[in-house]
Amino acid sequence: MAGWSDETFLERAALIVKGGITRAAVLLLGLPEASHLLSPLLAEISWKLTGAEQAYEHFGLPFFLNTSRVNERIRNVQVRMLPPGTLIQTEIEKYDRKSVLEAIHNCVAHADYRTGSRINVIEHVDRVVLENAGSFFEGSPEDYVTQTRMPKKYRNPFLVNAMTELNMIDRMGFGIQRINLSQAKRFLPLPDYDLDESGAVKLTIYGAVIDTNYSEQLMERSDLPLEDVLALDRVQKKLPISSEAAARLKRAHLVEGRRPRLHVSSVVAAAADTKADYIRTRAQDDAHYAKLIIDYLTQFGEASRQDISNLLWDKLSDALDDEQKRNKVTNLLGKMRRNHQIRNVGSTQRPRWRLA
Repeated sequence: MAGWSDETFLERAALIVKGGITRAAVLLLGLPEASHLLSPLLAEISWKLTGAEQAYEHFGLPFFLNTSRVNERIRNVQVRMLPPGTLIQTEIEKYDRKSVLEAIHNCVAHADYRTGSRINVIEHVDRVVLENAGSFFEGSPEDYVTQTRMPKKYRNPFLVNAMTELNMIDRMGFGIQRINLSQAKRFLPLPDYDLDESGAVKLTIYGAVIDTNYSEQLMERSDLPLEDVLALDRVQKKLPISSEAAARLKRAHLVEGRRPRLHVSSVVAAAADTKADYIRTRAQDDAHYAKLIIDYLTQFGEASRQDISNLLWDKLSDALDDEQKRNKVTNLLGKMRRNHQIRNVGSTQRPRWRLA
């Protein structure tokens, strides 16, 4: 390879066609002063720091070098976490450099350059947001997280092929999955794709903990399949999950509560406020609530439905909404009646409950 001419190298790298320089070659390898050859395309990646400190910098050609320079502008301090049941903190990098660089390269490969828009890399104190013009071109992001989907087509096929030859990306669709796995291995929230804005794709990569219970579960259970980590991540972000996923997480004792108000179960409640919050949202078993009703009826003889509701309302899990609490009381009374623990001496509309 060292003996190749520049033309041979560029041809083997799929950057020129019949000796002619392509836009992909200029974009990836061109000198800064060659940017006018791409007009009206805006060959620019902008890094912006927001928050208490503010800064920005624009990076032009060549993207082959400047994507790495953008990546290096992002501050990457050490994040300390305390694994459950230990007194020694573990340290991880705030961001996985390889994952962030892969995300930047994906923006370059899949942007819609016809819009004349730049690529934005916005650094917040707890996350990095990457934006590029164009819709998600083939399928949806979820297709590439847990499935082995391979893209059938690309918006910029010539550019994608050239970036593959230069080892900047792969064409098998593994990039999104790798970023998710990297976040899970570092006990951090999984990345989010925002496709709500027409003609734009936004990717958020987190560099801080959202819910300590989520991170502790990942530290405690390093063998969780990615499907369960993905569902657990949605729970911590208060996003809906399927009934099948909820049942699976409950069987594994990873979540508590009822849909849609699920919350990640605690592994170790390390502080008093965490313990108190955990107790408030933890559901007791039916025997506990039945014992309260029996004690009430033993003391006072009988009770209306409202009396029973008043007795149990504040003791039911805070993870339940009002409708779920009403259903819980109804189901509990029905179960106790069928078990011949209580009987209704009133009417169906106005029940009066006594001990059987």
